[in-house]
Amino acid sequence: MKLPHRRKFLHLAAGAAAFPALPRIARAQAYPSRPVRLIVGFAAGGGADITARLVGQWLSERFGQQFVIENRPGAGSNIATEAVVHASADGYTLLLVSSPHAINATLYDNLSYNFIRDIAPVASVARVPSVMAVNPRFPAKTVPEFISYAKANPGKVAMASAGAGSMTHVTGALFMAMAGVDMIHVPYRGDAPAITDLIGGQVQVFFSTLPASIEYIKAGKIRPLAVTTGTRLEVLPNIPTVGEFVSGYEATLWQGIGAPKNTPTEIVDRLNQEINSALAAPKMQARFAGLGSMVFSGSPSDFAKLIAAETEKWGRVIAAANIRAE
Repeated sequence: MKLPHRRKFLHLAAGAAAFPALPRIARAQAYPSRPVRLIVGFAAGGGADITARLVGQWLSERFGQQFVIENRPGAGSNIATEAVVHASADGYTLLLVSSPHAINATLYDNLSYNFIRDIAPVASVARVPSVMAVNPRFPAKTVPEFISYAKANPGKVAMASAGAGSMTHVTGALFMAMAGVDMIHVPYRGDAPAITDLIGGQVQVFFSTLPASIEYIKAGKIRPLAVTTGTRLEVLPNIPTVGEFVSGYEATLWQGIGAPKNTPTEIVDRLNQEINSALAAPKMQARFAGLGSMVFSGSPSDFAKLIAAETEKWGRVIAAANIRAE
């Protein structure tokens, strides 16, 4: 005779346990109810800005609210990151996250934030390959020939970068360490002047991002020796990877979306789901391919693991090469 009462109790208990989830579900379904800021730590028109605008446009269309791109360049993206770290953790302020954030953790001594602790990974978006390119008049035509030449001429090969501590710098520093060569580092203020001097012969090699160099490669103004990705690229199918000659070498710039720590999990998960939907769309994949990038989807935890691994990897390179911010 007591069983009906027990069933009623269990039913009520189960219903009560579900109550705390209801506000979270409602909050996720109501999000966003106003415009969302997506802050980019680099100038408009660059690779990070273009990625942010592609993602922002997709999310604006899917959510019916504007995802407004806000450029806050400076200090290697630290200014933008600080703004997001101190923003409300409500999903209305997001950050375009990229490899420089993993680099900056070691490059800068006195950051006011801890990136891994203070930014919640939302979704990875794209990988941006780099290419080891030389002046066409440079005598080496392969990576082994380059290594042999550099070893025979220590400290005489000039390696350009887009700035001290930039992705192009640490990519080259990793090559020097793993290939056992010594080159002179020549920092520039961005990819464009570095490529200009590579074409002019003032420097001999540049580990350039592919989007910045692909047109010069096609025009024969610079010669690619290898790509820095783990596998060969469809856009340059006959160009080997550096790893084919320097075992274990891989260096790829990545981009994604982050949010302030403690942003509600249900909002992070909803954003991740919509971003992954975008990356699965053939139209979006074609847009990124046209920029020389590759879509790169995954869960928030997948992205967190990547950020942690890359922070450790570049931290070792920066410490070993004694790289300092400009």
